Amino acid sequence: MQFPHPFFSSRPAWKWFILINVLVGATMSALDVSIVNVAMPTIRTDFGASMVTIEWVAMAYMLTLTVMLPFFGRLADVIGRAKLYNLGFVVFTVGSGLCGLARSALFLILARMLQAMGAGLLQANSVALITQAFPSRELGRAIGIQGAVQAMAMAVGPFIGGILIGAIGWRWIFFVNLPVGIVGTVVGLYVLPRHVGTGEKPRIDYLGLICFAAGLAALVLAVNTLERSGWRAPLVLGGLVAACVFLPAFVLRELKTGFPMIDLKLFRNWTFTTGNVTGMLSYYVMFAVLFLMPFYVEDVLRFGPALTGALLTPVPLAMAVAAPLAGHISDRHGARIVTTAGMAVASLACFALMLLSTHGRLPVLAGELTLLGIGMGLFTPPNNSAIMWAAPKDKLGLAGGLLNMMRSLGLIFGVDISGLVFTHVAHGYLASKGIAAVRHVSRNTAIPLPVRDGAFMHGFMSVMGSLLALTVLSTLLSIMRRQSPARD
Repeated sequence: MQFPHPFFSSRPAWKWFILINVLVGATMSALDVSIVNVAMPTIRTDFGASMVTIEWVAMAYMLTLTVMLPFFGRLADVIGRAKLYNLGFVVFTVGSGLCGLARSALFLILARMLQAMGAGLLQANSVALITQAFPSRELGRAIGIQGAVQAMAMAVGPFIGGILIGAIGWRWIFFVNLPVGIVGTVVGLYVLPRHVGTGEKPRIDYLGLICFAAGLAALVLAVNTLERSGWRAPLVLGGLVAACVFLPAFVLRELKTGFPMIDLKLFRNWTFTTGNVTGMLSYYVMFAVLFLMPFYVEDVLRFGPALTGALLTPVPLAMAVAAPLAGHISDRHGARIVTTAGMAVASLACFALMLLSTHGRLPVLAGELTLLGIGMGLFTPPNNSAIMWAAPKDKLGLAGGLLNMMRSLGLIFGVDISGLVFTHVAHGYLASKGIAAVRHVSRNTAIPLPVRDGAFMHGFMSVMGSLLALTVLSTLLSIMRRQSPARD
């Protein structure tokens, strides 16, 4: 490899400089996902916007990020990963500045889409750059360190956001990215390797990109709207129909074109396919738990928001502790044993959460959430390492983009589908008690308290049961994964 600065080309420790630069981007993009959620009520009040409009501040970011990740990964494989990674810093920094300067909700939503483009460029190339830089015997540890840093960023995001909003205003949750982005860009110019693309003339399958983006966006919007509006809503029906048209059209296009956006042959590799599927399921489980747990703590146990926030921190903190250890073990013994152990621990955590009651004890709950975090921390780094290990060297960018896209889909579907299951079961319980379906069951004072709690717990247990089934399935898929050779 060649480096922009001769200082790095003559030193064996160059890979650690690359990792540090990637960690800066990972921290910035992960922090931004969690930090913005804290500011939503304040932003809504400041702009005088409706709840539906403000929801798009988060939704536009996640939707843009998810749809563009594979495309950015494919593009990086052709024209160079380091080049697009540095461009990601620039775009994310500019987008952050525009978010902070926004004077309307619409402008903020558009700026968030630009910011998501930058985050997509960073995320699609981060794991690929690590895989390219580290020898196989150290790859798991390096990816484990990245996972630990991302988990810590997610954990401290709401805390930092609350401090900034209270002290100097919500705009500074975006302005704080500016110095970080500038430093990351400058360091990247000196540290990251030169162009490492395939050398082929960049050819973009625009038709495939349009079909993929339209189909995936329609599917995500339909699922996101389903819980609030029901199956008969025009946006839900239209989204599902559009997804059924555009996604098959995308597959047919990719099979016929000579320069596909996503090389579907990658999915012939069992390790690559199962790794991406279980990666999506793991994020589905984790974010479904993180979505429902605040409602359980506040609406059933009757504790305040401060304690609720504190109770959620064991998940990312436990992940941060377990991730480097999992990466180190997988370097020595292969990914299968560690990913299987991680999903088995997550299954145990979901089973324990199914046993919660209306009189749950906080230390027990904290222990169960810690167990979930340990399981996810054990699973994620070796799974990511196995996915990248299974991909050809000239498609590491695409593999990294697909990996992060699947995790984003797991996050979105975990929240939306678990909310749908919860609502359906809770309303069914109310109907059995002769009460018509209502919104906000657990906070509706017209419903007797025991009935409210009963409806919530029935919905909650149904979701936890489904999550247990998914973790067991992921455990079985991890067992069936082809064992990669121990890293030497």
